[in-house]
Amino acid sequence: MAAGRLTGAGPIGVEVGKVIARYKTAKHFDVTITDNSLTVARKQDQIDVEAALDGFYVLRTAVPAAELDAPAVVSAYKDLKYVERDFRSIKSDDLDLRPVFHRLEERVKAHVLICMLACYLTWHLRRAWAPLTYTDQNPPAPANPVTPARRSAHAQAKASCQHDQAGQPYYSFRGLLEHLATLTRNQVRFAGTTAEILMLAEPTGAQRQAFDLIGDPIPLTLK
Repeated sequence: MAAGRLTGAGPIGVEVGKVIARYKTAKHFDVTITDNSLTVARKQDQIDVEAALDGFYVLRTAVPAAELDAPAVVSAYKDLKYVERDFRSIKSDDLDLRPVFHRLEERVKAHVLICMLACYLTWHLRRAWAPLTYTDQNPPAPANPVTPARRSAHAQAKASCQHDQAGQPYYSFRGLLEHLATLTRNQVRFAGTTAEILMLAEPTGAQRQAFDLIGDPIPLTLK
């Protein structure tokens, strides 16, 4: 390096490579490096072609247009986010499908089936417990499916207030499950006797409401 400047094609190339890798723009420039110079020229024709397509994407489907028109195709494509969420839940977040420590094929299939059934149950619980969570119960339908999705005013109020009018907090779905896990069953033995009874811990308002929303009483034992 002389006078604060890099010299040599190798060192110059290393530094240029770092910048190009960071911004991922190599295909848009012609770079010429010598031992004492660096020349960068735009590939303007190529840049203009790509700029004309900025913000556009193409979706193809085998479903006839009479059954699924263009707006419905876009909506169906965006709904894949729910499929990805459920697969993430199955594989790692909640159900822990992977890794599968089974030796026999039928046991692997049974394990996957149980995880799929659990995922289906989770889907129902998300819908049933929406009043207790930050879930948007009535998301507004956009006039144009390409525009970004927006939350309803009620969902925005949930996010800003973080509790309902009675002061009960809203939860994430996983947070609600963790709160429900604090509902314990205890064996109580009275002093001076051998008699034991089963007693549930006093449920919170959210725990009571969670069971009310699925139409079941709080169980004393697991069936």
